[in-house]
Amino acid sequence: MSQVFNQTNMLFLLSGIKLTLIIALISIVLSMFFGTILAILRNFSNGIFGKIAAIYIEIFRNTPLLLWILTIRFLVPIPPMYSGILSFTLFTSAVMAEILRGGMNSVNNGQYEAAYSQGFSKFQTLKYIILPQSFRSCIPTFLSQAVTVIKDTSFLWVVGIEEFTGKGMILMGSFATSSQVFLLFGTLAATYFIINFAISCSVRTIKTVY
Repeated sequence: MSQVFNQTNMLFLLSGIKLTLIIALISIVLSMFFGTILAILRNFSNGIFGKIAAIYIEIFRNTPLLLWILTIRFLVPIPPMYSGILSFTLFTSAVMAEILRGGMNSVNNGQYEAAYSQGFSKFQTLKYIILPQSFRSCIPTFLSQAVTVIKDTSFLWVVGIEEFTGKGMILMGSFATSSQVFLLFGTLAATYFIINFAISCSVRTIKTVY
């Protein structure tokens, strides 16, 4: 056990956790931004931009995340961490768009009519009335998706990005016994569980509020 949990190994794994959380956090924030744009375009634009948004969402929602991780890592000439962020942002934006679109569709049509009758433009109606309500109703689902993003960052070690799972796989190569390997696997699993369980508890708390 001392060989697995020595200071060098722990610091090595902590650097992986840090990279995992950085990639996940940046990807989630960017996905929220682009997902909002996609949701608005798909819901309220009948022209070419609405069709592009719909095609984008359907393509990314119906293809594997790992496919985009591999494609971007090997075809786009950017540093490894940025390729991870880009692949997750492209994929998760489509998911966030559909989540928000569901929230927007749950807003009663009478609120649109009331806003227009008060002289609000479509942009003002979205900004001040529809989007705030939609985001509020979607918070638990957004947080659930955040849990998925954090877990799915483990795919990145396949393309050589040394996030938490990647760091763990590197350490496994230095262990001689199966008990050490299983102990490290247990450590990785427990760490993911603690992080994501904390977020899941937040989701359940928010659901009781909203």
